Amino acid sequence: MSNPVTPQMVKQLRDRTDQPMGLCKQALDQSGGDMNKAIDWLQAQNSKMGVKREANETAEGRIGVYYDSAAKVAAIVEMRCESAPSAKSDQFVALANEVAKHVASSKAADVAATLVEPLAGGKGTVLDRINDVVGVIREKMVLHKFQRLSGGVYGGYVHHDGTVGVLVECKGAAGNDEVIRDVAAHIAALNPPYATTADVPADVLEKEKALVKADMDADPKNAGKPANILEKIAEGKIRTKLAEIVLSEQQVANEMKYPKTTVAAALKKAGLEPVKFVRFKVGAVAL
Repeated sequence: MSNPVTPQMVKQLRDRTDQPMGLCKQALDQSGGDMNKAIDWLQAQNSKMGVKREANETAEGRIGVYYDSAAKVAAIVEMRCESAPSAKSDQFVALANEVAKHVASSKAADVAATLVEPLAGGKGTVLDRINDVVGVIREKMVLHKFQRLSGGVYGGYVHHDGTVGVLVECKGAAGNDEVIRDVAAHIAALNPPYATTADVPADVLEKEKALVKADMDADPKNAGKPANILEKIAEGKIRTKLAEIVLSEQQVANEMKYPKTTVAAALKKAGLEPVKFVRFKVGAVAL
């Protein structure tokens, strides 16, 4: 026997699902006033809506970051949608963070496998959760890409507009969220190609050394200087060159907080050492 649909029931369903009032009324009518069946009906409609919008372009989006240094897991995701206002909405921000948290503890190897996994701590799959937000915002949304890290000490940062996010992995006895977050913010701003000197390819390093040698050979001030002095000058110039491309050798961008301090030194003071980082920017093409 169906229950009569009352305005209070429609409001209750609206409060639980964030769906439009008219659609909530329709869901309850279709479900004979059964609240749980009405929610299932809405989820089915949201799934259809996602299919209808399949051809729409998703040029906007947000980066989501999650890390748990105690569990030694972390993840960064790029969620895409159709418009900038939607990318900044509370629902989409929450979705990006929730998907990042799920990915951190997941074993799925790619986006397709992730979407069909049951969402940790939620009802339905990751795709169901995305479709729920699609139903609220009425835009196509996709999990574009992700990267998962494990076994280290983690920290992260997402720029205020959500378009750039960074996940940093360190090794050390314990995490320090503040200093790793500051390093992540530095990476977001400067985008260095390499985390440590060891990451610099041999051919790139040799090229930099050759450029330094050529500059020094062409400088008449170096004529007649002892070999050991020239070697020290060359080492200093190479360090300067590396500081342009290597995170650990760079001065921390926040000079007020870290005056004349390299990233490596700031982390070392906290008992940490940089290992790697992942930087995502919405819409960036992978090289």
